[in-house]
Amino acid sequence: MALNLIWTGFFLVAFVFGVIQWAFLGNAEVFPEMVKASFDMAKTAFEIALYLTGGMCLWLGLMRIGEEGGVIRILSRIVGPFFRRIFPDIPDGHPAGASMLMNISANMLGLDNAATPLGLKAMQELQSLNPDKETASNAQIMFLVLNTSGLTIIPISVMIYRSELGAANPADIFLPILLATFFSTLAGLLAVAFFQRLKIWDPVILAWIGGLIAVVGGFIAFLQRLPQDQIASLSRAWSSFFIFALITSFIALAIFRKINVYECFIEGAKDGFNVAIRVIPYLVAILVAIGVFRASGAMDLLIDGIRGAVTARGLDAEWVEGMPTALMKPLSGSGARGMMVDAMKTHGADSFIGRLTSTLQGSTDTTFYVLAVYFGSVGIRRTRHAVTCGLIADAVGIIAAISMAYLFFK
Repeated sequence: MALNLIWTGFFLVAFVFGVIQWAFLGNAEVFPEMVKASFDMAKTAFEIALYLTGGMCLWLGLMRIGEEGGVIRILSRIVGPFFRRIFPDIPDGHPAGASMLMNISANMLGLDNAATPLGLKAMQELQSLNPDKETASNAQIMFLVLNTSGLTIIPISVMIYRSELGAANPADIFLPILLATFFSTLAGLLAVAFFQRLKIWDPVILAWIGGLIAVVGGFIAFLQRLPQDQIASLSRAWSSFFIFALITSFIALAIFRKINVYECFIEGAKDGFNVAIRVIPYLVAILVAIGVFRASGAMDLLIDGIRGAVTARGLDAEWVEGMPTALMKPLSGSGARGMMVDAMKTHGADSFIGRLTSTLQGSTDTTFYVLAVYFGSVGIRRTRHAVTCGLIADAVGIIAAISMAYLFFK
């Protein structure tokens, strides 16, 4: 429903702005430009989707190796003690705990195809513990807010889009996204803990949160002492190293478990091909709508309005160009992806705006979509504080993404 309203809204607003420019401002070229933009963006969407086929085959093949090699199970064991504290209503040994751990581990690795079925299964199992079947339980809310905060180790799709749009090093946004999504997840966790009055002073919770804050804070403090060119160079080098090291560990674990690595890769690559084909209609639809919206002048008016408000307060306003992606992300993943692609095409994948929108895209998940799908799957009607906590995580993720983009790339 949200995507339908957004998509039709783009066209209706574009038409109104086109009429205003044509009838009152004498711009006779506005409608020819809008028609041209629709065809150009349809072509761009298809070209991107074709390139996505190779990228998705590669990465989902590698991720399948990691999945079969037991990476998800290892992550689940590591975070298990922490999860037992933030989900106190789930009995020890209940199947909901394992499904949630597997789902969040899969999300961290960018395994959306595996994460969604596991997440739906976890919601069904959590619903079996829920005394009021139409009202979200504490455990369900915590689980979904952790999902919507978008904690991701490997931002696969963002890197693939950056590669297609000409980024010199598509992985240079790896560290900024990792830091931004850490802050959004932490904010979501603390917001839910506040509403549910969780005992966050538990030694295990304090050790996890305090330890991660100390590591991330120390890393940011270290970065702030370096010249800007060294920070950008460090991001390129270490991002690529971490990603390749993770891939190598996936392969090594699979070999250790006597998995046929080649056949496993092929099976995952087949899934990647199917995903790339399925995304074509959605990518065409949203990019055409955004192209028409921009050609009508409505996008410029929106950006100029925000920029004027920011500059009036004497602040740097270059980040404002990334706001369409940020504002779209809680509503529609494909809409935000379209905004990111549009920004990279307009400003360049390696521009500050291109890197900023990439970081924004990877910093959180699509809050309203996730809540609608997961709650809808079990018939939840009253979501309590889930939306509030999800939007808090989104807001912190946006601020963190902008801050990390300035730290690494400005």
